[in-house]
Amino acid sequence: MNYISINDYAKKHVKHNAGESIKNVKERLRSTVARQEKGASCTVCGQPIWALGSTFSGFDGCFSCFTGESDDSNDYEVY
Repeated sequence: MNYISINDYAKKHVKHNAGESIKNVKERLRSTVARQEKGASCTVCGQPIWALGSTFSGFDGCFSCFTGESDDSNDYEVY
């Protein structure tokens, strides 16, 4: 994973998603990271959640369950 701050990711997200509020995106990301830090697990396989994917999908999932891939080296994760 390539770690990126919530602030930096939120800026990228709103740049590519017209109509999204940066404040709302940051709040959603913070909420998901807080769940991740408390041990939230993937609803499919039980692994720790991928905060970035879980924030925008509507359910808590891990990277592999979201993408079907095991190599996460080119993807972001927020902190």
